[in-house]
Amino acid sequence: MGCLLSVINILCLLILPFSFVAADGSSAVGVNYGMIADDLPPPPQVVSLLKSRNIKRVRLYDPNQDALNALQNSGMEVILGTLNDDIPSLGGDDVTFADNWVRNNVVPYAQTIKFRCIAVGNEVLPGDLSIFVFPAIKNLNAALESVNLGQIPVSTAASISVLGSSYPPSAGDFRGDMKPIMQDLTGFLAGKGFPLLVTAYPYFSYVSDPNSISLSYVLFNSSDVVVKDGDLGYTNMFDAMVDAVYSALEKIGAGSVEVVICETGWPSNGNGDFTTIDLAQTYNQNLVKHVSSSGTPKKPNKNVETYVFALFNEDLKPAGVEQNFGLFDPNMNQVYHLDFS
Repeated sequence: MGCLLSVINILCLLILPFSFVAADGSSAVGVNYGMIADDLPPPPQVVSLLKSRNIKRVRLYDPNQDALNALQNSGMEVILGTLNDDIPSLGGDDVTFADNWVRNNVVPYAQTIKFRCIAVGNEVLPGDLSIFVFPAIKNLNAALESVNLGQIPVSTAASISVLGSSYPPSAGDFRGDMKPIMQDLTGFLAGKGFPLLVTAYPYFSYVSDPNSISLSYVLFNSSDVVVKDGDLGYTNMFDAMVDAVYSALEKIGAGSVEVVICETGWPSNGNGDFTTIDLAQTYNQNLVKHVSSSGTPKKPNKNVETYVFALFNEDLKPAGVEQNFGLFDPNMNQVYHLDFS
């Protein structure tokens, strides 16, 4: 889960003046395996849990060696993140750090793990580290190419608050201060055929103004069009968020870049009636069903590759909702059932 600043930015940008308004099949959906906790089961047990629930994609926030070892020969696709603190070194003029990062964290596993993507940092776009992200992506890509692994995409996990405009979705555009960075970065991604990873949480938009935003709209429960945008109609906020990013990409000449939602979810506790088990289960189950069976109004024939946040409740995160996004407790008992099949 991202920092508080990113959450605030999401709230500011996605509260609307009125009601704001692949992969194929189950393989479109993965989970985030966060480890900000002191009571999690060992990685081999976690991998067995993932396999038992038909989860075929997983995102790691950093190259935890125990997790990587456990994921070998599992058949799962892995998004492998870098630590935010490493980004300036990864993007420096001296490429030694990036070369060593690849040799230590990718090369030993390249034959036994299918890497979906290397993600430079988590939600540092927008932010003070933004200027280092694109150089880090280029350096890591060059390091991968030097060891004949250039087919592994390199990208970053941007917060949706990188958008300066998001309503209606066709008006999606990147923030003015971020546009030069995003033009360079996404131009590179487009040229390589690499995706852009984005974190998007309808939950935060809803709880910021529940009187103006329909709960059925954020939970995928509306059968009616809530937002009409030209010829397109939106029945859920998730699709509107994704298409706003696609619109922003089009405006900077990068419309071919695939948007992957690398984080989304709903907490089951920590904020009163907004965070019940029933609401969390409803959002995530409807999410899995939706992205496994259809695309967005803008791209109806393309499933949105999506990663649910998160696998476990993490007790070392800030108290409140941040500790309660997990599908499972650390003892591996499910908080609620989610069918990935």
